[in-house]
Amino acid sequence: MNSRARRIAISVAASMMTFSLASCGVLGASESSDEASPTKGNDITVALLLPEKANTRYEQFDYPYFKAKVADLTRDQGDVKYANAEANASKQADQMQQMIDDRVDVIVLDAVDAKSIGDSVQKAKDAGIPVIAYDRLAEGPIDAYISFDNELVGEVQGRSLVEALGDGADTSDKIVMMNGSPTDPNAKQFKAGAMSELNGKVTIAQSFDTKDWKPDNAEANMAEAIEKIGKNNIAGVYSANDGMAGGVIKALEDAGVTDLPPITGQDAELSAVQRIVTGEQYMSVYKSYPQEAENAAEMAVARVQGRDIQFEALARDKVDSPTHKGIPAQLVPVVALTQDNIEQTVVADGFYKVSDICTAKYAADCAEIGLK
Repeated sequence: MNSRARRIAISVAASMMTFSLASCGVLGASESSDEASPTKGNDITVALLLPEKANTRYEQFDYPYFKAKVADLTRDQGDVKYANAEANASKQADQMQQMIDDRVDVIVLDAVDAKSIGDSVQKAKDAGIPVIAYDRLAEGPIDAYISFDNELVGEVQGRSLVEALGDGADTSDKIVMMNGSPTDPNAKQFKAGAMSELNGKVTIAQSFDTKDWKPDNAEANMAEAIEKIGKNNIAGVYSANDGMAGGVIKALEDAGVTDLPPITGQDAELSAVQRIVTGEQYMSVYKSYPQEAENAAEMAVARVQGRDIQFEALARDKVDSPTHKGIPAQLVPVVALTQDNIEQTVVADGFYKVSDICTAKYAADCAEIGLK
């Protein structure tokens, strides 16, 4: 087994193990062994700034799990001030300024535009408010970063796509790449990881950076690719997330494609899981948003309360942004989600019930793959 394959295999096992540890409180700030008295008590205010609503994960998972964990860690005394920028970088800068003006104790930030938000991060730093970058590595003097291993996400997607093409895959196979937003640093990492698996194995016939990650933009990009390549000449589609995969599928179906090529995704959205059940979408990347959100809440509370040992234990990795080096970080592992492991991943972890997935429309397909 080569090093990359071994890394992917380890990550699959580690994901489930780490989630179990976090769920049992092994990583809990409330269980901190710090001997020093906290610099602040439980009556703290934590700001959570999320980037958009087009991806259902933020409203459905990240915010509620983060809020619940802060409440648990602070015995219901901590307050979460939440704002969503709805893909508007200027709006997010205004939200950051409001949090600074309100003198919150810590800001957890998932940036719309990682570069432009750097000035706001500096303002928070000047005001003595720590900033933890969440999911996307913002520029500026952030205190820590928590996200998934983004290059590994791309590697898992690229590897899955090659596997879906079968033993006959070669450089004559034409692939369309539907990458994420150019303002999101994660998109570059997903792409780099995917290319490490696709290079030399297939031909990238068309590649797009999709503005704001919007499915409508992905649909328009895919329509352009179909026109240039030909609807019957596309062997597979690398889609960086599930929302865009939906747009890609719509463009293919509108073009009259009935036998869809393998299409990747990310986020394990319910609609994507249902498309995986029917075979319209080949795979998604399952990322435990509860784990990420809860661990981010632990980092924020530990940082504010001055529990340095706990904080450092939660951020043992190091990452570099374009402006700062050696940022303490936690990189959460991921899992490739296919028809074969729906029950062992999103169902077992309580993301969805089988009844959520296998509605009347999908009952026959669920029965066919043994999901019940």
